[in-house]
Amino acid sequence: MEKTTPFKNLLSREYGVHEKEVRSVAWNFTGTKLASGSEDQTARVWHIEPHGNGNSVELKGHRDSVEHLCWDPKHAELVATASMDKTVRLWDDRTGKCVQLAELSGLNINIAYKPDGELIAVGDTNNELTILDVRTFKAIHKRKFHCEVNEIAWNTTSDILFVTTGKDEKGVVEVLSYPSLQPLDRLMAHTAGCHCIAIDPCGRYFAVGSADALVSLWDISELLCVRTFTKIKSAVRTISFNHSGEYLASGSTDCFIDISNVQTGRTVHQIPCGPAMNSVDWNPKSNLLAYAGKDNINEGNMKSFLFHQAHSTEQTQLMLFLVSWFPGFLCYRYCEDLRLHKHGLMHLRFASLLRLLDYKMRPPFSSVCSMCSFSSLGFLWDI
Repeated sequence: MEKTTPFKNLLSREYGVHEKEVRSVAWNFTGTKLASGSEDQTARVWHIEPHGNGNSVELKGHRDSVEHLCWDPKHAELVATASMDKTVRLWDDRTGKCVQLAELSGLNINIAYKPDGELIAVGDTNNELTILDVRTFKAIHKRKFHCEVNEIAWNTTSDILFVTTGKDEKGVVEVLSYPSLQPLDRLMAHTAGCHCIAIDPCGRYFAVGSADALVSLWDISELLCVRTFTKIKSAVRTISFNHSGEYLASGSTDCFIDISNVQTGRTVHQIPCGPAMNSVDWNPKSNLLAYAGKDNINEGNMKSFLFHQAHSTEQTQLMLFLVSWFPGFLCYRYCEDLRLHKHGLMHLRFASLLRLLDYKMRPPFSSVCSMCSFSSLGFLWDI
């Protein structure tokens, strides 16, 4: 794990929202609402407030498990759900009512909005891909595959559709043109079935998670693999890019969620969790990660983690700094806007930070590992 973890002051909140296992979580495009779908046949929308609390609305009407859900990318109050009852429903969270319904032929397990909000792609257990027109909620395209169809995703320009396939194809990602749905490429992405896919919000990459315990990162314009992430030790079940495309979260049957730097491939943080994560999703505006999965104690709960980053302008969120102690004052390096205590620090651990910045302190200051503050402020800074 990288010693220069960009996350500190982790704040977490658990939401007891369902009676059974939560299958999917997703933020709306404004980052103010969080939706969850569950095996208890319901979905729920939380209106997240700045302090972390919020009221919720239950979306009730499905007759089987809500396997996947996604928000309309243009309307912050509309969320679509795919269920094992063979229906796809569109909900208005302001009223909690279903405003559109489509009955399909298979058990629906995956769903994805086209970035312009005009179409919805649905995958089912019959290995069929269905494209719904949002205005009429009628199927306008269908394509049958000869292999297991898993997660699907559009590129940011809406002219390419990526389809991950299961064990029958041993790790193939189908690349289809749209609207023709004709194959553009078949990527031999992994040695086992591909379970999940995520698109970099900046449009540079897409990532694929597989049963071979690897996550691969692909250049979206060249369709070439540029990197793999190897910290996961079991089948990768869910992945998500953060809002800047800088970090990638991956969930599996391991008892942690891995967060890696996209450019280096190195792990920057791991969140302990229960076994078998079903869904992770970054907030589109900030480093707020929602996740849910199998938890023997709190089966119907989901959690959110808030990460404060080093480059934030808030004083309590700054972490990459170097301090040299001299009688009566502090000398700061590498942090232009650092404003901490008037006279010093209450506590500082910086041995690893010195190695990180390749800075050699002159004797006798190299042995200093902690410092006491003469300021009346009570901040505790721990790197």
